[in-house]
Amino acid sequence: MPRHLTIATASLALAATPAFAQAPAPTSSPAGEEDAGERIVVTSLRTPVASERVSATVTVLDEPALVAIQPIAVTDALLRTPGISLSRNGGYGTTTSLRIRGADAGQSVMVIDGMRLSDPSSTAAGYGFSNLLLDDIDRIEILRGPQSILWGSDAIGGVVNVRTRRPVAPLEGSLAVEAGTHDTVSARAGLGGSSQALDWRLSGSRFVTDGISARSNGQEDDGYARSAASGTATLRLAPGVSLDLRGYWSDSRNDFDGTSGDTRAYGTTEEWTGYAGLNFALLGGRLTNRVAVLQNETDRANFDPARSIRQVTFDAHGRVRRYEYQGTYAISGAVDAVFGLEREEQRMTTASPANSTTPYVLTPQSVDTDSVYGQLRATPLRGLTLDAGARYDHQSRFGGNTVVSAGAVYTPDGGASVLRASYDEGYKAPSLYQMFSDYGAAGLAPERAKGWQVGAERRFGEALRLSATWFQRDTDNLIDFAYCPTSGALPADCYVPGTQTTRFGYYANVRRAEAHGLELSAEGRWGAFFANGNYSWIEAEDRTPGSSTLGRQLQRVPRHLANAEAGVALPQGLRASIAARYAGESYNAATGTAKLDDYWLVDLRAQWQVAEGLIVQGRVENLADEDYETVSGYSTLGRTVYLGMRSRF
Repeated sequence: MPRHLTIATASLALAATPAFAQAPAPTSSPAGEEDAGERIVVTSLRTPVASERVSATVTVLDEPALVAIQPIAVTDALLRTPGISLSRNGGYGTTTSLRIRGADAGQSVMVIDGMRLSDPSSTAAGYGFSNLLLDDIDRIEILRGPQSILWGSDAIGGVVNVRTRRPVAPLEGSLAVEAGTHDTVSARAGLGGSSQALDWRLSGSRFVTDGISARSNGQEDDGYARSAASGTATLRLAPGVSLDLRGYWSDSRNDFDGTSGDTRAYGTTEEWTGYAGLNFALLGGRLTNRVAVLQNETDRANFDPARSIRQVTFDAHGRVRRYEYQGTYAISGAVDAVFGLEREEQRMTTASPANSTTPYVLTPQSVDTDSVYGQLRATPLRGLTLDAGARYDHQSRFGGNTVVSAGAVYTPDGGASVLRASYDEGYKAPSLYQMFSDYGAAGLAPERAKGWQVGAERRFGEALRLSATWFQRDTDNLIDFAYCPTSGALPADCYVPGTQTTRFGYYANVRRAEAHGLELSAEGRWGAFFANGNYSWIEAEDRTPGSSTLGRQLQRVPRHLANAEAGVALPQGLRASIAARYAGESYNAATGTAKLDDYWLVDLRAQWQVAEGLIVQGRVENLADEDYETVSGYSTLGRTVYLGMRSRF
């Protein structure tokens, strides 16, 4: 305990908002302020809401903050914020699992430019963060706690909402290039423009690396290559009427190892998402409406070149089509409502050929969900905002599900002091894989979560900002893999549905979990010096009655997480800092005694604005070349060095 108290104290002692040249101060504050003197809005609530009217905990990373962090992957930035841990099976491009406040990896929602991304063909039907790099992203929001009122299934841990850059000039562009250890090269560029009739932007990126051996006992490097593109366009058709078109695409290849070590195996993943939405205002602008359709497709395949005939070892296709209507009605200056209707259609085909000669068939499976939701937000007194909402979903497989929420936020001094409290519910529908694979059970019920959080923050001008949040979440009906007995008569669940073929296990609603904890953060600035830090204590335990692991911390969820950074930002355009990240020990698996050791990682970062619109940057990650694991038996990056530049014109 003294060691953990030391970690918490050190994290909070290093507090500040870093500044870079003359750009706005980088921010990672719980309330989402980008600058002490500005009123910031949060968009992860599906409509812009001023931060002082948000009852849930939100972290916002704006563009200056992302420039300062210099992340390759979005997860590199997320890990610097409170309550988030990650496990990855090797280097970039390998299987990546993100956990918010100890929630399972598939219990968080990923949104880019308002488009919800997911893969129905994956085990938990969530989003795989392994292929999401920074690209053209200039803003990231993390909305914590169950958020199914507005986002539906999967939003138990929270919502990660990212936005790509929006044009502000008639014609503008950006370019960033960097190179580093393991023959890593990253390049991205974007071009766009803004006019009275049309806002548009297109971007593209390319990332390649020789990588590291995915397995810790491997000898050969497992490389990774990815290409991506995104685009947005807003066409103003008439006063109060506009058309939004958005798209996102990525295509990647990653090498990976088997459990015994090096292999020649590799996997490919292609994702694309398209969105078209019509926006129009009625009742003198008090009622704004959005009607949209979007489609998200993911194709994944694994290959084994050692096979002489059929090299494919896994083949999967997932598709989600969504139809959305959302309305926002300003009932009065102090009361507004958000409401909507949605239909989601999921489709999946998967196959895992056992050998190179046996024919295999991609069997399609599907599920549809119809939803209605509404949320009311009111400010009855100056500084006090109340909100409440409800959502009903009807899924074609398990039927109906209802969730509710309520919250309050109070600021007596225009945002300098903020008190927050909220009660939220979330749920996660069983995935198509959990219902219809060889280990599926069609009668699965949804996972359900109930959570609450209270928080306070205080800002002392631009010099110091402090915040604290306590949260609790109870989740039941958790879906887990149930193993069949090895002797005696087998129950009906131990046969593949509709056949007499036995199986060694199946998915079932058998678990329950409880998570609670404390998140502390602080930021401060003294002249040219800055520092910031956060500490999270997460008690996420198995609460399954009769389980041999009752009361045990959930797998790969450290109880203690901390981040700290300190440095200097000079008026001449030079910014330099040293940053540290700590993750406590955790269990490697749900059962067994094997643990992952705790570790500290230290980074050095620097940027120099050599001219207006031109920045030269560099960093050293894992300065001490720490040997650590986030998944037992899998490697992690050692000391790496990157140099690059970025330009805006």
